[in-house]
Amino acid sequence: MWAMVHQSWSRRGAVGALFGSALSAETLKNAPIQAKDPLKVTKLETFLVKPRWVFLKIHTNAGITGLGEPLLEGRALTIQAAIQEIEPYLVGKDPRPVQHHWQAIYRHAFYRGGPLLTSALSGIDQALWDIKGKALGVPVYELLGGPTRNRVRVYAHGGGSDPARIRALLKQGFTAFKTGPARRRKYPKYVETPAEVQYAGEKLAEFRKLVGDTVDIGVDFHGAVSPAHAKMLIKALEPSNPMFIEEPCQAQNHDVMAEIARSTHLPIATGERVFTKWGFREVLEKKAATILQPDLCHAGGISEVRSIAAMAEAYYAAIAPHNPMGPISLAAGVQLAASIPNFLIQEQVSLGEGYVKQPFTVREGYLDLPAGPGLGIELDDNAMADKIGHDWKNPQSYDEDDGSVVDW
Repeated sequence: MWAMVHQSWSRRGAVGALFGSALSAETLKNAPIQAKDPLKVTKLETFLVKPRWVFLKIHTNAGITGLGEPLLEGRALTIQAAIQEIEPYLVGKDPRPVQHHWQAIYRHAFYRGGPLLTSALSGIDQALWDIKGKALGVPVYELLGGPTRNRVRVYAHGGGSDPARIRALLKQGFTAFKTGPARRRKYPKYVETPAEVQYAGEKLAEFRKLVGDTVDIGVDFHGAVSPAHAKMLIKALEPSNPMFIEEPCQAQNHDVMAEIARSTHLPIATGERVFTKWGFREVLEKKAATILQPDLCHAGGISEVRSIAAMAEAYYAAIAPHNPMGPISLAAGVQLAASIPNFLIQEQVSLGEGYVKQPFTVREGYLDLPAGPGLGIELDDNAMADKIGHDWKNPQSYDEDDGSVVDW
């Protein structure tokens, strides 16, 4: 059994624990794998997991397996091929110098960045941190300087159209939700009528009344709304005081996002389609958002998102990691959230039931920090047996009135 050097603590005793997290000589002495012991990568294994995920296992000669989630939604087979191309670099190498491997995989590609390379690299980075933590017998957050908090707040996807479901999630313990702007047609027009704008405002007001003023609501435009319409829509939503407006327009043009941000007092959030510190530098410099949502499966993994969080701190911006993916992604996000000072809230769609042996549990809107080594989770192969394989594709969306292509 792996050594458990970190124990849960009560909120009353949290302060002492926060400042006593350095790895001691005794911890290192009792680590499952000593620094002088040989540890080599033997194989990278990927497999598709329902509903649309890609899981990665990095195997080693010591029997330690690192878990990662190198997902690019709708491009699962492409990601698997990218991992296969990177595999020869890692096999035979010591997995513990994680930062060195990140630099080599990223910089030895002449064409750097983008969703494909950084998604593959992200999953590998997660798995390498998992191995390093397991080798030392400690959670990843201990390797990142120790915990800055004793629990991690999460939100659920609400939808807003099913009050019974929202009540069930409140009863489960969630204190924050994310929904989209309500609309009566399937896809928004470039500019909507006043009646449609009013409808969106009324529906969010109903959601607010349902959950009350002590619950947070984020509103995700999904980048599918035009900048012209986004401004009108945000004004209609302002009376309900949402926690943030996410991707009010397509994320590629940060100047336009910054203009929208200046037009409202509501916090603007973005980042799920921004990659590496270099992409987020522009968001921060142009003041396009005050809540950054890097995805640990896309933006460069734990290593890179930690750098992004440090940059954001200098701009007084918060981190709310994007994660509509699986439990490995959530576990990586929790490790990051535990180690940075400017964490806000963590997205999740799966607490791991049916995938991991000990799923996460929501208590008062929060997840406890995992005490286990590495990412703190272990896949349940028996429970996952009926979930292997999928052929999920990105939706192909067309305007219902004229058949033109629209964003989904």
